[in-house]
Order: sequence, then structure tokens, then C-alpha cells
Amino acid sequence: MKNNIIILFYLLTFSSCFSQHKITWDDLAKVKFVEKYFPAYDESFLVPEFSESVKALEGKTVNISGYFLHISPKDKLYMLSKGPMSACFFCGVGGPETAIELQFSERQNLRTDDIVSVTGKLKLNADDVEHFNYILTDCEIKLIETN
Repeated sequence: MKNNIIILFYLLTFSSCFSQHKITWDDLAKVKFVEKYFPAYDESFLVPEFSESVKALEGKTVNISGYFLHISPKDKLYMLSKGPMSACFFCGVGGPETAIELQFSERQNLRTDDIVSVTGKLKLNADDVEHFNYILTDCEIKLIETN
């Protein structure tokens, strides 16, 4: 009986280590932005100051749903957006917290505005202005609804 309890304890411990965290766009909205000067560009940009709850997600495998958008399919650059292309961050409707850069190992054959669920490792980015503030690496994607 004692061995069964120990085995159960280890199974529960290891399963929580490898589980994914379901997150929402509200979770990612817990960020504020401050201006920072970047000498390499001789320009100031708004950079994120992530809340403690967001920082706790860094490096974790997370799952989130949203709209799939092509940035540059040739270069395998894609994003997940809280809203469709007509209401995305680049169109001025949302802030940078409403978009996630998706990094896949291969080209994706989804269409813009397909609703998808994406699982990947979350990387927080406050220093590289050539990438999004939120980045999912090693992405796996599942189509929920096609548009």
C-alpha cells in the first residue's frame, strides 16, 4: 500500500511538470507599457512591464485560442491575434498584448482568420523590438473553425 501511495505521488508530480497551462487574452493583458530609448535605432519604443502573474508563465507550455494571421508565410512568420485581421493590433484596434508571435518548425497551411488553438512554450520579450512581446516557440496548432 505504501508503495502505491509513493507511485501515485510521483505520477501526480511529474504530470503537473509536463502539463500545459490554458491561458486567456485577459491573462496577457496584465502588462503596462513604458517608453524606453534604443540607441541602435536612435528612437524610443514602448516596452512591456509584465505583471508577476504573467512572469510566472515564462518558459511554461501554454495553450491559447485566437485568430491565425500570416505575417510572412515564406519566412514562416505567423501570429495569433485576439481579434480577426480587420480588428488586429496592426490595424490599431488592440494593443501589443493582443498579439502573439508564433514560431513553427515548418510552414503552416492555415488561412488568415482561421480560429485556432495553439500550444507552445511562452517567451516574454521586453528588449527585442523586432519581435512581439509574447512569443510562442515549438508551436503545435489545432484548427477550431475555418473562416
